[in-house]
Amino acid sequence: MPKDLYTADLKLLDQTDLRVLLDKMIGGPGQYDGNSSVLHIPLARDPCRISLQYKGSKITGIFAGKAFDPAQWEAIKTDIHQLIHSPPTVGRDISFCGKRVEGWWRGTQSGIQIVPPPEGAPSPDWEIADHPFVFEFPIQDSGFFEVKNLRRRREHRSYCRLLNLLLTAKITFPPDRHRSLWARVPKDENMTPRWVQEFYSVDFGNIFADQLSTPKGRELQAVPASQYYEEIGHDGRGLRVPDDLDETLVTYQKLSRDHKSRFDRALYWLSLSSRQWEESMSASFASLVATVESLLERSETHTAYCEKCKKDKTHEASGPTEKFRDFFEQYASGLSQTKRRNQMYELRSSIVHGSNLMQLDQNRDFGWDPPWWNERELHSDLWTLIQVAMRNWLVNPS
Repeated sequence: MPKDLYTADLKLLDQTDLRVLLDKMIGGPGQYDGNSSVLHIPLARDPCRISLQYKGSKITGIFAGKAFDPAQWEAIKTDIHQLIHSPPTVGRDISFCGKRVEGWWRGTQSGIQIVPPPEGAPSPDWEIADHPFVFEFPIQDSGFFEVKNLRRRREHRSYCRLLNLLLTAKITFPPDRHRSLWARVPKDENMTPRWVQEFYSVDFGNIFADQLSTPKGRELQAVPASQYYEEIGHDGRGLRVPDDLDETLVTYQKLSRDHKSRFDRALYWLSLSSRQWEESMSASFASLVATVESLLERSETHTAYCEKCKKDKTHEASGPTEKFRDFFEQYASGLSQTKRRNQMYELRSSIVHGSNLMQLDQNRDFGWDPPWWNERELHSDLWTLIQVAMRNWLVNPS
C-alpha cells in the first residue's frame, strides 16, 4: 500500500487553504481517471505528481503519483507549516447593516472593529436599508496572497453572520454571486424600470492592515446586554451594541474546531433564513429549523432509529422532534411551551417533505385568519427562540 503523505500535522491546515496552495505550487486544475473520489494533480497518469483521495467532502489521503517530486513536496510541507503557524494580521472589507452606522466600535480583546463608511460612500436615503460600513477583523497572515485573501473573505463572511446573531440589526456582506433583476430608480419621476445587477463598490482603503485603523468620530453606544435584546429596535437612532459584545466574540474565537464548525453552519442557516423571507416564508422557516439541527448532537444509531421508527411509532419520542424540544428546553427554557415547539417541528417536517407550504406562499399575501396568523407567529417565535438559544449555546456548547 502506498505511503500516505497526508500526515497529522498537515491536517491542521484548512482543506481549502491546502487546495489553493497545491494549485499554486503544483498546478491544476486536476483530473479524474475512472475514480470520482480521487483527484490527480496537475493531471492523471504520467504527469500526476500527487493524488488526493476524498471521502465525501473531506480529503482523507494524499499519495505520490508517477511524476512525484520529493524535493518539491518537502518545499510544500515547509509552506504548509508556515500557513499553519503564520502570525495574525487584519483583514478589511465592506459590510452592510440594517441600521445606520454613525460611529465606531472596537473589541480590544477580539481584535474586531466596526467603522463608518468613508466620506462620500454611496448610502441609502431610508433608515431601514442596507447601510454600508467598514469591517475589520483578525486573520492569519501567510506568504501567499491567494491563501491570505481566501482567509480574509472566509473570516469576513463568518464574522458578519455572527454579528447578524449578536446585534439587533441585520448584518450582511456583498454576495459572491450577483443577481440581475428589474428595478426602478426611486428618484426617477417616470418610474422607468431598468435591468440592473446587484453591486456595491467604494474605496475603503487596503484590504489588509498590520493593525486596526484609528477610528474617527464618536464611539457607538454600548447598551447593557440585559436590556439590549429586549429594548433596542428600529427607532431611527442607528446602530448600538451590547456591552458584552467583545466578550462574546472572544468566546466564539475560542470554540473548539468541532464546535466552531457546527456553530458556523447554524449561523449560515440563520443568515439564509433572513434572506429567504422575501422569496419564500416556507423556505425561511425550514432554514430556521436547520439552524437548530446544526447544533444537535448526531447519534451513530440514527439510521437504526429511523428503521425502527418506520415499524414502531413509539420510537418517535427519541427522534429529531424530541431533540428539537430538548434543545430549547436546555438553552431557551421558559420562552415557549412544549406544544408550541412540537407545532414548529411538525410544520418544518411538512415543508421539507413537500406535503405543505405556509399560507403566505399560497397566494395568501395578507389576512387575519387563524391558519395564516398562527404560522406567522410560529415563524416569529422560532426566530426569537433561536437567537436566545444560540447565544446561550455559544457560552456553554455542551
